[in-house]
Amino acid sequence: MPDRISLQVLRYRPEQEAEPTVQEFEVPCHKDWVVLDGLNYIKDRLDGSLTYRWSCRMGICGSCGMTVNGEPKLTCATFLSEYAPGPVQVAPLRNFPIIRDLVIEMGDFMRKLPEVKPWIIRKEEKPLAEGEYLQTPEQLDDYKQFSMCINCMLCYAACPVVGLDSHFLGPAAIALAQRYNLDSRDQGAAERLEVLSQHEGIWGCTFVGECTKVCPKNVDPAGAIQRYKLKATIEWLKSFFMPRGAR
Repeated sequence: MPDRISLQVLRYRPEQEAEPTVQEFEVPCHKDWVVLDGLNYIKDRLDGSLTYRWSCRMGICGSCGMTVNGEPKLTCATFLSEYAPGPVQVAPLRNFPIIRDLVIEMGDFMRKLPEVKPWIIRKEEKPLAEGEYLQTPEQLDDYKQFSMCINCMLCYAACPVVGLDSHFLGPAAIALAQRYNLDSRDQGAAERLEVLSQHEGIWGCTFVGECTKVCPKNVDPAGAIQRYKLKATIEWLKSFFMPRGAR
C-alpha cells in the first residue's frame, strides 16, 4: 500500500467560478484512514476553504455522504486503502443542487419527508392510566429493518428516477412510510396510502434496485416499495370488488 494517495476533489465556489472544477491533493494513505480522514487532512493542512459536511464519524448521522469514484458512499466508512494506489475521485451526491464544493442543497428531500406522515398516527388514544402500547419482539421485527434509515440520501443519489422526476418522493421517504405502516401501534396506513399510491409515490419507481445496493444500513428501500405496491394493489382490488361497508 502506498504512503500517499491522490484525492481528486470536485470544487465549486460560486463567487469565483461558474462551473465545478476538479482540484487534486496528495494525502497520507494510512491503513485505518477513511475518505473523510483525507478530506479533514486537506481542510486542516492544505486548503482550509474546502467545504463539506460531517458529524459523528460513526456511520450514524448520515451527513458525510458523497460520491466516491462514482458511487454514493458514507465517507466515514469508506477506506482509502480500498482505492489504492488511487486516485480517488470525491464529488457531491448526484441529483441534488450543489451549494459549495461537496455540500448539497437538501431542502427538496426535507420537504418530501413529511408528505408520507412519518410518525405514529392514532385514531383514538387510550387513557394514560392504561400504560404504554406494548409490542412483542415479532411485532418489532416487522418494521425494524425500515427504521434503520439515517437519511443519508445515498439512495436518492443512486436512484435514476430521482434524477429524471423531481416530483418522485424517493426511496427513503417511501421506506420510512412503510416503517410506520408495519408498526402495530399505528393506525395511519390508509392516510399514507392515499399519498403514496399517486404516480409520484410507489408507481414512479421502476425497480432498478440501486437504492438498496448503496444503502449503508441495509434498509432495502426497493423491497419496501415493492411490498407497498402489492399492498396498494390488494386495497384497490378490495375497493373494486367489495363495497366499503362489506370490508
